[in-house]
Amino acid sequence: MHGRSDRESMRLLDQASGLGSLLHEGTHYPAGSMVLGAGCGVGAQTILLARNSPGAHFISVDISPDSILQAEERTSSEGLTNVAFRQADIKDLPFHASTFDHIFVCFTLEHIPDPLRALGSLKKVLRPGGTIKAIEGDHGSAIIYPDTKAAHHVIDCLVTLQRQAGGNALIGRELEYLLTDAEFVDVKVTPRQTYASPGVSGSSEAVKSIFIAMIGGVREQAIEEGLADPEAWDWGIRDLYRTTERDGVFCYTFFMAVGKKAVKSRGDTVIAA
Repeated sequence: MHGRSDRESMRLLDQASGLGSLLHEGTHYPAGSMVLGAGCGVGAQTILLARNSPGAHFISVDISPDSILQAEERTSSEGLTNVAFRQADIKDLPFHASTFDHIFVCFTLEHIPDPLRALGSLKKVLRPGGTIKAIEGDHGSAIIYPDTKAAHHVIDCLVTLQRQAGGNALIGRELEYLLTDAEFVDVKVTPRQTYASPGVSGSSEAVKSIFIAMIGGVREQAIEEGLADPEAWDWGIRDLYRTTERDGVFCYTFFMAVGKKAVKSRGDTVIAA
C-alpha cells in the first residue's frame, strides 16, 4: 500500500528518526551475532539497529530492488560497515537453516497476504534459541481530538485499501497470536504508545510528516476505488490536521512482540532456550 515512492521513502526516514527511541529502546544485539532484517525497505530501521549494535552483523532483505539500492546508498552515506543487503522474498529466503541468531521485522507483516507463512520462513533460518522481534502498528488504535467521523473515514479508507491489497493495517493487535501460531515460544507483547499534542515538543510535526502523510498518500486511490469523493476526503484530511493544532491530540499504539525459536531436548520435548 505504501513505502515505494520517493515521497514515501522520505516519510519512512522521518518515521524511523521520529520513532526511533520509542520503538528501538532496549534493542541491542551482542557483538558477533548475525541479525536478519526482514523487509528492510529503504533501510531506515536498519540504520538505527546497526548504530545501536556496532559489533553485530546485519543482513537486511527486501523484495524491491529499488528499495535495496536506496538502503545501500543511505547506509554507505552513514559510514556503517556492519550491514549487507540482499533482494529476497521473506516467504522464500535464500539462507540455510539456523543462519541467524536474531531476526528483526518492522512494519512488514502488515503488507503480506500470509504473515503466518512469512513467520514460518523466518523461523527456519533462525537458530534454536534465537530471538525474533516484530513491530507493527494498528490504525484502529488511533485516538484523536477533535474526534470527527470525517477524520476516521480517511483512516478507514487506508485500512480498506490495504485489506483489498492483501495486507492488514490492524495487524498490531494480532502479533501475539501470529507468533504463537508460528510456534515461537516465550512470546511477549508490549504496547508502545505515542502521544502528540502542542505541549509535547515536536510531536505534532511528527504526526503531520508520518501519519497524516501516509494517509494522504492514498488519496487518489481511495477516490478511484469509490471509497471517498474528493470533497469528503479533503475534509477528513483537514480534520486530521486539526488534531495537530492548538488544542488537538493524537494518540497511537504500536505493538512490539518478541519470541524465541524453541529448542528440542533429547526427548523431543519442546523447551525454550
